[in-house]
Amino acid sequence: MFGSGELLGLYFDGIPLVFQFNVLLALTIGTTIGIIFGVIPGLSATIGVAIFTPLTYTMSAPVAFAILLGIYCGSVYGGSISAILINIPGTASSVMTRLDGHPLALKGEAGRAIGLATTSSFVGGIISVFLLAFFAPKLASFALQLSAQEYFSICLFGISVIAYISEGSPIKGLISGILGLLLATIGTDPITAYTRFAFGKAEIVGGFEVIPIMVGLFGISEVLKMVENKNSLPLKAEKFSRVKINSFKEILKNITTVIRGSVIGTFIGAVPATGGTIAAIISYGLEKRISKHPETFGKGEERGIIGPESANNAATGGAMIPMLTLGIPGDVVTAILIGALMLHGLAPGPMLFEQNPEIVSSIFIILLLSNILFLVLGLFGAKYFAKVVSWPKPILVSMILCLAIVGTFSVRNSLFDVWVLVIFGLIGYIMNKLGIPTAPLILGFILGGMVEQYLRQSLVLSFGNIFSFFSRPISAISIGLTILTILSPYITKVIKLPRKQK
Repeated sequence: MFGSGELLGLYFDGIPLVFQFNVLLALTIGTTIGIIFGVIPGLSATIGVAIFTPLTYTMSAPVAFAILLGIYCGSVYGGSISAILINIPGTASSVMTRLDGHPLALKGEAGRAIGLATTSSFVGGIISVFLLAFFAPKLASFALQLSAQEYFSICLFGISVIAYISEGSPIKGLISGILGLLLATIGTDPITAYTRFAFGKAEIVGGFEVIPIMVGLFGISEVLKMVENKNSLPLKAEKFSRVKINSFKEILKNITTVIRGSVIGTFIGAVPATGGTIAAIISYGLEKRISKHPETFGKGEERGIIGPESANNAATGGAMIPMLTLGIPGDVVTAILIGALMLHGLAPGPMLFEQNPEIVSSIFIILLLSNILFLVLGLFGAKYFAKVVSWPKPILVSMILCLAIVGTFSVRNSLFDVWVLVIFGLIGYIMNKLGIPTAPLILGFILGGMVEQYLRQSLVLSFGNIFSFFSRPISAISIGLTILTILSPYITKVIKLPRKQK
């Protein structure tokens, strides 16, 4: 697919697009907003990207992705600040950082802990960007050789994985994913162009818009949870004078930990429907297992910060690999970014590399710059970002609600979309109350159209032969992994049962 000259072009074609004042300003604003969303417990990269995606509708693609990728990278890093200072992870991916970060803060070394988190996050993010830039074109070339059967089976596997790894019961995760698949059937049939389940509503003849559903599930439902929680007193954080900038020396001393965390994070992030939380947990567990003094973990061990932080930030670049090359989200945030690509008339997948190489190149460069930006902002501005945790909840709720409604309305100037936003906000709130994860629903909705289209195409091309899915190795392996993933809870119970009886 790419010769040496085209490959170099893929890396450098985006430079004129990115190095413009408005794009760099958007990246700075996006990264700052991202850190704020990361610092505030309860908010996250998912909510930040979901809320700001519709606001980028009228912007050029480079400006839009400068804001969104800045929010993505900034918030993943920002979660470590609140994890260290108040022992509450700002984002789920910082859940392991608090185990050793907060004990350091209690010892009066909060600045050192944040410095370690900042520098390890930066190194992990940079390594993942280079791995993304190296592997993505190769995977895109390979993806062009895949048939409809392979795409169908890979999409199906992605849905099954996120259903299984979601918080709570795997069955509830599977139910959520199936609901998303059912939502994707509303609108025009992709093969026959017949309208289904529209009930005479012209607004949904083409199917539901992804933006109001995403913002409702992740934004409005979170607002309702914040309103329900009456504990609106400002949080108190452990104080620190400044971030320790000499943290790079400690990173160099623990360079093997950084490299292990970065590779783990990139690999885990590249597996569809995983993400930074799993990467951080695996990295922390590995570092504790191979340590000569595992008893020091949980008491302020520096490797307990460096490992998880390099892993969860490396997962951001890793998650972009399947998104850009196959059109399959690596995590929930990249599922929303797929919606952002579509919003700007871009189709994720191998053809994006051929038809819009300058956009792919600009994404590589923006990711690189966003990691550099949060390093600078973190080292010199963490003290000010930490004050965000003391903001009153009424202000936060009002800001999020206004951004969600205005952004959703601005995409199509449609009040119908605002009602969809409100309805799915209530649905997301009810699902949270019932312990049903919302992430599989949105992934199922985004992948549902692809699953149906590739399934129908496969059956048409094979004249209805269902065994054609098993005649191609990649398709057969993916379907086998899907079945194994769905049945794994029951297989685990069967294995454990004889042990319990003994």
